[in-house]
Amino acid sequence: MLNSSRTSTFVAILIIALVILIWGYNRSRPFGKLGMISWLQSVALVTPWLIFFAFLSLGIYLNIVVTLLLLIISIIAYIILGKNLRNLGKEASLVEAKINENEERETTLTITETELQTIKSIFGIDTFFVTETIAYQEGFIFKGNLRGEAEKVHNQLSEKLKKLVGEKYRLFLVESGEGKPTVILLPNSKDPQPTTPAQKNLALVLLVATLATSLETAGLLLGFDLFNNLGRYSEAIPISLGLWLILGMHELGHFLVAKTHQIRLSLPFFLPSWQIGSFGAITRFESLIPNRRVLFDIAFAGPAAGGLISLLLIIIGLFLSVEGSLFQIPSQFFQGSFLVGTLAKLILGPVMTQEVIDVHPLTLIGWLGLVITALNLLPVGQLDGGRIVQAIYGRKIAGRISTTTLIILIVVGIINPTNPILLYWGILILFLQRELERPSLNEISEVDDTRAVLGLLALLLMLATLIPLSPSLAGRLGIGG
Repeated sequence: MLNSSRTSTFVAILIIALVILIWGYNRSRPFGKLGMISWLQSVALVTPWLIFFAFLSLGIYLNIVVTLLLLIISIIAYIILGKNLRNLGKEASLVEAKINENEERETTLTITETELQTIKSIFGIDTFFVTETIAYQEGFIFKGNLRGEAEKVHNQLSEKLKKLVGEKYRLFLVESGEGKPTVILLPNSKDPQPTTPAQKNLALVLLVATLATSLETAGLLLGFDLFNNLGRYSEAIPISLGLWLILGMHELGHFLVAKTHQIRLSLPFFLPSWQIGSFGAITRFESLIPNRRVLFDIAFAGPAAGGLISLLLIIIGLFLSVEGSLFQIPSQFFQGSFLVGTLAKLILGPVMTQEVIDVHPLTLIGWLGLVITALNLLPVGQLDGGRIVQAIYGRKIAGRISTTTLIILIVVGIINPTNPILLYWGILILFLQRELERPSLNEISEVDDTRAVLGLLALLLMLATLIPLSPSLAGRLGIGG
C-alpha cells in the first residue's frame, strides 16, 4: 500500500509534467510541422527521466537494464526526429528561395515600396551607412556600417523614424552573425503581447498551487505532512509567510524597477515545489526593452531584493539560535552550502562542531529563500541570471553559457538522485525558460562597469549558495560533528 506522501509526490510529478508538455506544445504549434517535431524531440529527450523519477517517487526502482533501454529508445527517437527536422528545414529553405526568386513582389510585407524609400531616408553617412537591404519577416534588415556611438545613433534613427511613420515600426540595432552592427525594422505587430485571460487563469492556478506547496514545505520542516494533518495548518502559516515575504520582495523588486523604466511586466507565474515550497516565478516582458542596461536593472532587482532579505533572515536567525530553539538539525547539514555554512561558523562558532545544532526558524526560512534566489540566478535562458549574463556579455556569449549551464545542471541532477531539486529545475528550464530573452532595441551598447561588477557578485552569490563545502574544508573550518 503506497503511503500518501509518495502518492502526493507522484501526482505532483504528473501535474508538473503535463503543465510542461502543454506549455511546450502551445509554444511550438504556431511554427507548424517544424515546431511540432522540435517539441517531440524535447519530449523524447526527457521522457525516460520523467518515467524514472515518477516510479522512484512511488518507491519502484527501475533496474539498470530497463533504464538503459528507455535511454536507447529515447536517443533513437531523438535522432529520427532530428533527421526529419533537418529534411523539413531544407525543404522550407528551398521553397523560400524559390518564392524569393520567382515571386519577389508577391510577399506579405506590410511595408510598401514608397514607405521603404521613406524609411531609408533616415540613414546617412554620419549615422548608419546602408550597403544592403534584405526582406525579413514583415520588415527589413539593413546591413551597413555604423558611423557613430551605438546608443547615440540608435536614438537618432529612432527619432527620425518616429517623425516619418509614427509608432508603426520598431528599429533594432543588433549584431549580425558576423558580429557587425545591423539594423532590423519590424512592424509594431511583432511587439510583445499582453497577458491573455487564459494565461491569467494559469497564473492564478499556479499561485494557489504554490501556496499549497509552501504550506506543505513548512509542515515537513515542522515534522508533519500537512495533507495528512490539515487541522495543523495554523502551525505552518508563520514559516510559509516568511517564505512568501522573500518571494514577494523578489517580484516587487522586478516590478518597481520596471516601472521606473516604463516597462510593462506580466503577472508572475509562480512555480510550485514540494522540496522548497517554490522555485520562484516566471515573469514575461510585455514591452520592448530599450537597451541592455534596462534589461540588467530589471533582472538584477529581483534577486537583489530577495537575496538581501534572505541573507538578513539567516543572519538574524543564527544570532537568535540558542539551545532549545525550535529546529534541531545535524551540523553536517550546513556543509551543503559554502555561504550558509561559513556564516553559521562565523556566528555560532564552536557550536558547529556538535552533531546536532538548535537553530531559529528564521535561519531555515532565509536558507530556503537563498536557494530559490540562487536557482533563479543560474545563467540560463530567461532566468534572472540568464538575463544578467545577456545584458553584460551579449546574446552570443550568453547563449553558450546558457547551454553549458543547462547541461551541467541536468548532469549533476542525474548523478545526485538523492537531491532531485536541480534535476527538476533543469527540466523546467529546458521546457519553459531555455531560450534567451528577445533582443533589446539597442543590443549593441554595453552595460557600465558598475553593473558588470554587481552582476558578477550576484553570480558569485549563486555559486556560494549552491556549491557545498568539501568534507576536508568543512573539517578545517570545524563544521560538522
